[in-house]
Amino acid sequence: MTGGADAGRAEASGDRAVAAGGDIGWVHTGDRVTVLPAEALTVSTGRLVHLPERTQLFVGRARELALLDEGSGIQVICGLGGIGKSTLAARWAAARTTDHAVVWWITAETPAELDAGLADLARAMQPGVVGVLPEDALRERALQWLATHDDWLLVLDNVSDPADLRPLLARVGSGRIVVTSRRASGWQDIGRTVVLDVLGPAEAAELFAGVCEADGGLDALCAELGYLPLALKQSAAYCAEAGITPRAYLDLLSRYPAETFALTAEGGEAGRTVARVWQVTLDRLQDTPLAGRILGVLAWWAPEGIPRRLLEPLGTPLEVTEAVRRLRAHSMITLDGAAIGVHRVVQAVVRAGDEGEGREAAGELLVAVAHWQCSVDEIRANPRAWQSVVVQIEALARYTEPDEDTREWVTLFEWAGLVLGMAAAERTILLLTRALNGHVRRNGAEDDRALGAMRSLTVVIQSAYGYPDLPEEFLALHIRAYGPDDPRTIEARAMLAGALLESSRGRAEELLRENVDRAVRSLGEDARETLSARCDLIAAGFDRGVAAAELELLLARARGVLAEGDGLVRIIRMALISALLDAGRTERALALSQAAAEGARVRFGAVHPEALISGIRHATALWSAGEVERAREMAREMLSDLQAILDEGLFTQILRQIAEGQVSSGD
Repeated sequence: MTGGADAGRAEASGDRAVAAGGDIGWVHTGDRVTVLPAEALTVSTGRLVHLPERTQLFVGRARELALLDEGSGIQVICGLGGIGKSTLAARWAAARTTDHAVVWWITAETPAELDAGLADLARAMQPGVVGVLPEDALRERALQWLATHDDWLLVLDNVSDPADLRPLLARVGSGRIVVTSRRASGWQDIGRTVVLDVLGPAEAAELFAGVCEADGGLDALCAELGYLPLALKQSAAYCAEAGITPRAYLDLLSRYPAETFALTAEGGEAGRTVARVWQVTLDRLQDTPLAGRILGVLAWWAPEGIPRRLLEPLGTPLEVTEAVRRLRAHSMITLDGAAIGVHRVVQAVVRAGDEGEGREAAGELLVAVAHWQCSVDEIRANPRAWQSVVVQIEALARYTEPDEDTREWVTLFEWAGLVLGMAAAERTILLLTRALNGHVRRNGAEDDRALGAMRSLTVVIQSAYGYPDLPEEFLALHIRAYGPDDPRTIEARAMLAGALLESSRGRAEELLRENVDRAVRSLGEDARETLSARCDLIAAGFDRGVAAAELELLLARARGVLAEGDGLVRIIRMALISALLDAGRTERALALSQAAAEGARVRFGAVHPEALISGIRHATALWSAGEVERAREMAREMLSDLQAILDEGLFTQILRQIAEGQVSSGD
């Protein structure tokens, strides 16, 4: 006890309140006096340390440990369940056992557990009171000791509600308190918060290897588990005991997610598996049913960058806002402006337990918000505005099976693939393939929608990877569905010819010449399809000696019937520039490419993708013509503009290579 004039005085007020006399030889509980035995007068003079054994497997967290070192008074470690809050607190406290007379750990998920922990502290300080005083008197004894001393550190683990601590904080003195909690808010009047995030990839691998020697697939497993410490420890312990590799565990996870997330090694805590660790939080959110429904929807979307506006149809603005607030308050989601994030393991566990309601709602919301509320023109005008929606559609396609697709989902996947376009070929192919399979399964291979999806898919594959191997049946399907002269059949014939140019040049030429003949007869000389068919035939190079002259005539004709900015005009011009360079007519080729680049800058502005792409083509033409310095100068001027709006993709790489002289004039 601390000294002072009133050190020997104590009063008890209220039912069962405790007052300790100066010699602690008697206890007044407010309704009776308990005389303590002599041995109960002895207070432990040595250091008292009570910490869990949770520090053997500990990696990283240097920043968080430093924040705890810098703090004083009350600090709160908050974050998602399983993220390592308790392990961090135990590690930090274990390094402070020589700095305090008492270092005491209390599991404080409920007020009753907090009271029990304080009573245990009293027993440890004065073993003589064991069996003499009731629990509430022991708790009071501990509170009085904490109120009159400052050489102590309490760790209050897994606190559910900041309000649960107010009775304690109103009584204790100036010692140190570290709180761990899944609650991310409500601590502003209590103490400083330390928000805990997942481990980094290297730290996650180190944590896993500390339990199980990894052999194959460790990086992929760590990524799939979202670098969550609890999931990593659980999987590592199971792999070690079962004698399987991370890759094998990953396979179990993909095939049996619900069962695998509940697995634990022998002797492991069943309540500490990732399948159980968030159930307590979800139980606390039952008074806000919409919160659980929203989490069920978010489980089928991407783990981050989810637009909050997608959730608007689920309730009134107040209801949705309150549900989102509560999910965030309990660390089940994160917010970044108007975007929502969810840990991928939380998503996986929720998906594993979903009976269909969350999946169906996730699809319905995407159909309602993304597909029906925009037009093709709106997408073309501002494609980036829809990218965040497309990401959610991609996630839905990954997490669901094709046989679950509704008619609306099939259309949704096709729409998303078209929004992505050529900029993300692999992602586009996934969505368009899913749409194609859905159309075929529902309506047959010769249905208009199936053939349309097939053409879209083929165009994307051609643009990204060159011409794929297409069967003759691809053209036969179109002839049976539309006839041999329909514009869609003409397009399919051109696709098949492109696929055969390398392997069967004679058959490719036959198809291209047939396309020209059929287009002229059925559509006329000035039809777009006819102009495109002639361009395909000339550009294929069957008669290279006259290619440039024929393309000059074709370009003049196309300019007479099509707008200057039309895509086909650009294609014919590009083919002509290549033919002119092949023929050694560099002056004419460069004049055309320069005019195209300058025209695009005037029409669209210097940093518009069309202007930048035209500029890249001109720089490439300059290089091919041997104008190396002019090509480099132009590339350097454009590089900063290009990087401002495009990622480090193919165009940026080409431009940098030209600017830095990393390609030869023959490339």
